[in-house]
Amino acid sequence: MDHAEFERLVADAIDSLPADIAEAMENVDVLVEDEPAAYLVAELDPGQTLFGLYHGVPLTARGPSTYFGAMPDRISIYKGPLTRAFHHPDDIRNEVRITVIHEIAHHFGISDERLDELGW
Repeated sequence: MDHAEFERLVADAIDSLPADIAEAMENVDVLVEDEPAAYLVAELDPGQTLFGLYHGVPLTARGPSTYFGAMPDRISIYKGPLTRAFHHPDDIRNEVRITVIHEIAHHFGISDERLDELGW
């Protein structure tokens, strides 16, 4: 899968969000990157794979004195790990959507533990 096709999957996942969620996203960019940085991979437990990462201050932790003038938060979606782990286009599409939703949830302050409870 080429980079443009993968970017389209990420855009489709964002477009699939309910309007109220999309409108509530504030000061965040979603980017496709080929691979996570080596230091991020080194921090993973054995057998873990990093498909995406939220870099920023969740909406629930923002305040006028802690977030004024901040650069946009970033959600990185990693093409390499996703396309190595999933081979069928439908599986890649599904996992990209799951990853995008998972990272957007972090933007809204939802923890990994809570996402696990919700089945994400």
